[in-house]
Amino acid sequence: MPAHQGLKLYNQLSFRRSYILCASLLVAFVLAACSTPRPDPVREDPTKCRASAADEPLVGSWLSVRRQSGVAGELRTHIVLRADGTMSYTEQLSRPGKLPQGLSETGCWYRDGQAVVLRTVESNGSPVDLDDPIYVNRYAVTQESGNRVRLQSSDGVRLDARRMPPDYRLPW
Repeated sequence: MPAHQGLKLYNQLSFRRSYILCASLLVAFVLAACSTPRPDPVREDPTKCRASAADEPLVGSWLSVRRQSGVAGELRTHIVLRADGTMSYTEQLSRPGKLPQGLSETGCWYRDGQAVVLRTVESNGSPVDLDDPIYVNRYAVTQESGNRVRLQSSDGVRLDARRMPPDYRLPW
């Protein structure tokens, strides 16, 4: 074999070796990147409330009084949305001649576009199961003005609420 053909063959083999080496390194890099465990996403603590926007019109004390089909008496819902992102939610069933029955919840709230989301952390003074979706309530804000707000839950409950003084409490 002539010398120039041997050199040509040597160069081809050298190129193939370089190509195989580069391809092997690339495959090894891809496999290493895929097998590296990713850190778990940081789960936001639902008990840490986020402050609302400084000009948020929903901040305040709101009272809704309504009658509901199939329920004897009047339902009063008092929601307090604070600027620091905390909330309290009190619902009371008032029936003539009987003591009122109620539910009192506290937790966090935030505005999500045209909705308000309430996340209960304690119900009647006891901690709740934070993974139970029953403790997250989303209301569409269908109407709002300075002293009135209308909220609609996903199950059709409509709360027509009026602004109350900051120190307002439901009568017991």
